[in-house]
Amino acid sequence: MAKNRLSKVQQRRVEEKHNKKLVKPEEHYDDGAFSAPQDGVVISRYGKVADVENQQGQIFRCNIRRTLSSIVTGDKVIWRQNIDPLVNSIIEAVHPRHSELVRPDFYDGIKPVAANIDQIMIISAVLPELSLNIIDRYLVACAATDIDPVIVLNKVDLLDSQHLAELTSYLDYYRQLNYRVLLLSCKNEQGLDEFKHTLQNKTSILVGQSGVGKSSIIHQLLPELSAQVNVGDISEMSGLGQHTTTSTRLYHLPSGGNIIDSPGIREFGLWHLEPEQVMQGYPEFYDYLADCQFRDCNHLTDRNCGLQKAAKSGNIASWRLDNYHKILQTMREVKAKTNKSFK
Repeated sequence: MAKNRLSKVQQRRVEEKHNKKLVKPEEHYDDGAFSAPQDGVVISRYGKVADVENQQGQIFRCNIRRTLSSIVTGDKVIWRQNIDPLVNSIIEAVHPRHSELVRPDFYDGIKPVAANIDQIMIISAVLPELSLNIIDRYLVACAATDIDPVIVLNKVDLLDSQHLAELTSYLDYYRQLNYRVLLLSCKNEQGLDEFKHTLQNKTSILVGQSGVGKSSIIHQLLPELSAQVNVGDISEMSGLGQHTTTSTRLYHLPSGGNIIDSPGIREFGLWHLEPEQVMQGYPEFYDYLADCQFRDCNHLTDRNCGLQKAAKSGNIASWRLDNYHKILQTMREVKAKTNKSFK
């Protein structure tokens, strides 16, 4: 049986109603209800509102003007306090960002995660599992945004000497590439002093899979927040980490600097990047690209590939080359499914 089809008149009415829903009503604010503009920092964002800290350390819940394209944790903003303490204040403008961590989103395109960051602390752990692919994804993101990365292996108290020796070979490879690598245990505080020193006088964001211990690290740095920051366990059924942080939030450190806690992820998307940008996250590859027979070598199946030869000879790590291809394959699959451009 044939489906009923809308007439042209009905189609026009449906489109008119749809377009009316897309038109946002104009904002109406009484300027007399707000104090003079002042500078502040976004501590956290919750949907259509954000928490802003003033220069005296007080935090105010603020509405966001619709004319502002995006507001994220770490943004430096101009805001106005509502004279009525029971009514939200308002963010008027955003200062230019000197850096931002972004990720692609199926609905919103390229979506900022946090702004004005000095370094990205890539937190990994042996539980739920040590994922070198996740580490490499964040290193690519750091290279694309020109933000310094620090690789942190947490929960080292769970490692015996044999397993530690096995992981050291991977970590030493990153060290040889001039990446800073730290070993940390929140349980016995191993490496905690060095970790704190790395954070001093900088704005750092903690990133990584769920369950790697980001919230536990926040507990160690700011024990007075124990009631606010939850610590999750590893699921016995799935072996995966439990989400304990639900929103990105900035905290001030007693020794100087700021730390931003972010929700855990299963995989950090890089679909918005081009293959040339992914290559920037693999600096050791550049010494061997000139050895490829073909200028457009795919570094996988093409003959006489310089990277494949370097991997076979041990000049570059074969697992790094594998991760590089896994990232490119994921990018191709997502773009093929969504037919979406992230430019």
